[in-house]
Amino acid sequence: MMRIPPAALIGLFFTGLYFFVAVFAPLIAPYSMTEIVGDVWEPSSSEHWLGTDNIGRDLLTRMIYGGRTTIFIATAATILSFTLGSILGFTAAVVGGWVDQVMSRFVDLIMSIPTLIFALVVLSVMPVTLLILILVMGLLDSTRVYRLARAVAVDINVMDYVEAAKLRGEGRRWVIFREILPNALSPLVAEMGLRFIFAVLFVSTLSFLGLGVQPPNADWGGIVKENKDGIVYGIPAALVPAVAIATLAISVNLVADWVLNRTTSLKGGRG
Repeated sequence: MMRIPPAALIGLFFTGLYFFVAVFAPLIAPYSMTEIVGDVWEPSSSEHWLGTDNIGRDLLTRMIYGGRTTIFIATAATILSFTLGSILGFTAAVVGGWVDQVMSRFVDLIMSIPTLIFALVVLSVMPVTLLILILVMGLLDSTRVYRLARAVAVDINVMDYVEAAKLRGEGRRWVIFREILPNALSPLVAEMGLRFIFAVLFVSTLSFLGLGVQPPNADWGGIVKENKDGIVYGIPAALVPAVAIATLAISVNLVADWVLNRTTSLKGGRG
């Protein structure tokens, strides 16, 4: 029977809780996202467990819907970045030559520009929608995944079982998806947890700066921005989403560490 360490159990519990709330947000939230239900920055009460926000909306409801938006964007961007980055990284390692050089130098060029500045420039001239946010974040983050996938694939590509597959006449698609990918999953899965957290922090930062999720929609970074002025008066409304972001980051990292410890960095192949 598999024994899960306490740290991983804690991470699984909170990660699962956040995703459960995100999926079933309309059924869990006590009010609608934009409904004004009280005065400005009311304290916690039996009616409003987390109080109200800067214009009198229920903060718990905003947090639930904000978590849904934040997790959806981060998950979609992470899937996009890993799909694109892994395929391109594996392809560069297997094909090699000028293809590898062109792709790698292009990635180096993109990575030389600070990610936040790049995103701010792009989003300042484009309509800020959920789709645009996901595409911008996923494409920028795919450069990091590309570097990792290529580095892992270069090592695997010289293994005996890969050479044997090539001698059997297997094509590049077979080598990438049947030989390299299964043996590169461990570092990629571990990195996926870190990239997901980076996406959560990134979209929260963009929303705090005004170029992320646009009102009346909510995400955790936007809720911090909306309620930041209350900190001066001792109102904790801006701290609630900050705590949510921190606990989600810690939880996902605990799960990623556990997954990495249960697998090897590079498997020995299928033989």
